[in-house]
Amino acid sequence: MSDTYCDQLEQDTWFLTNDHRLSAQLLEKLVLQLNRIYPNVLSDKEAQKFRDVKVPTKTRLADLLSTLKGKGEEACHEFYRALHIHTEQLYISLPSRKSQRGPVFFIICFSVVAGLALYYYSNEEDKAIGDAKKILGFTSIGLSRRVKAMLISYAEVQSKNQ
Repeated sequence: MSDTYCDQLEQDTWFLTNDHRLSAQLLEKLVLQLNRIYPNVLSDKEAQKFRDVKVPTKTRLADLLSTLKGKGEEACHEFYRALHIHTEQLYISLPSRKSQRGPVFFIICFSVVAGLALYYYSNEEDKAIGDAKKILGFTSIGLSRRVKAMLISYAEVQSKNQ
């Protein structure tokens, strides 16, 4: 996991400059936010430079990212904040965001799958497993909406059958 926002921006630069979702309109929004809401990040003169439509979007974006890295941690952080506000899907798909899913994430996923497999293949008359049915409804915390709905409905059906 990267320690600083500048490190993350260094890691994400290639992705951002080559991703088709970062359009000229989105770049415009990012530059305006960094200039108007955080004027200490981008001056008016810098904002005009990055808003020049005569220059290709990819070039303007690369220059913006380079400038932000040169300005330090606060500027990089504000860029990520603006990106998150204006396009959450792009923000989530950044390489630096994906690499933040450490080994704990995979251990949790494995534990949930192993627990469900154990539950499925075990004897339903076993008292310990019977109590596990009650807990099954709570295991959906932190999972996707579809998984939550499936686990909760399964727990409800099982409790009605008892």
